[in-house]
Amino acid sequence: MSDQSASTNKYLNWTAIAVLIIGIIFGLFTLSAPAGVWLGLWEFGQGFGILGIAVPFSPWLALACILASIAIGIIARQKKVQNTGKLLSFALVGTLLTVIAWYIPSIYGARLSYPPIHDVSTDVDNPPEYVAAVPLRADAVNTMEYGAQPPMTPEENAQLQREAFPDLVPQLIDASPQEVFDRALAALETMGLEIIAAVPEEGRIEAVATTFWFRFKDDVVIRIRPQGEQTLVDARSLSRVGRGDAGANGLRLQEFFSLL
Repeated sequence: MSDQSASTNKYLNWTAIAVLIIGIIFGLFTLSAPAGVWLGLWEFGQGFGILGIAVPFSPWLALACILASIAIGIIARQKKVQNTGKLLSFALVGTLLTVIAWYIPSIYGARLSYPPIHDVSTDVDNPPEYVAAVPLRADAVNTMEYGAQPPMTPEENAQLQREAFPDLVPQLIDASPQEVFDRALAALETMGLEIIAAVPEEGRIEAVATTFWFRFKDDVVIRIRPQGEQTLVDARSLSRVGRGDAGANGLRLQEFFSLL
C-alpha cells in the first residue's frame, strides 16, 4: 500500500469513527429527554429543556454527518479501500442516530405555531362530559372544566381553538346513532387509543391517548346523539398535564373525524 493510500485509508477511518461517535453521543443525549420521563427520572418540563438544547445543533450535525457519509462512500470506492463496507457501516449508523436526534425535537418545533391550549371540543358551549375518565384524572394537573387554565378564560380558549382548528365543530352524519357509534369506536381503535368506556345507550365513548415520545395521557370523549334523521357527533380531547399541547388534541380530533 502506498503512503498516499495509507493516508487516505487513515483519514477515512477517523472520519467514519468520528461520525459514529457524534451520532452515538448526540443521539443518546436527545433520546434521554423522553427516556428520562418514561423512567421517572425527571418531569416532562426538564425533558423539553433537553430538547431545547438540541434544537439549534441537530439539523447542522445531521447534515454534516450525511455529507461525511457520502464523501466516505465516494472516496472509498474511488480509491478501492478494502474496508469500505466497514467504514460505511460506521458512518451510516452515526448518520442515522444524528437524523433521529434531529427528528425528535423537530416534531415539537414544527408545532410551536399552535396556541397554548390543552382542551379542544367541537362544542365549546356544552362540551361532552367525562365519566369513566374522572377517577383516572385524580392526580391530573389540568381540570375537566373546559378551557379552565388561568389566566386564560374559557372564552379565550374557545377563540384560540376556533382560529387553530376552524373545522372542529359538531358533525352531522347521515347514519343511525348505532351505526355512527360503531364507526366511532372503530376509528378510536384504529388510532390506537385505549377504550375505557363504550356506552351505546348514552351515546358515549371514552378513551385514553398516550403520546409516543413523552408518554403524555390525554382523555378523549365522544358524544353521539340523534338529530332528526341524522346523528350529531361531538368530540373532546383534554390533556392531563401541560398548559399547551403543541396541537396534539386538535390534530387527534381531526384524525378521528377523518376516519369517521
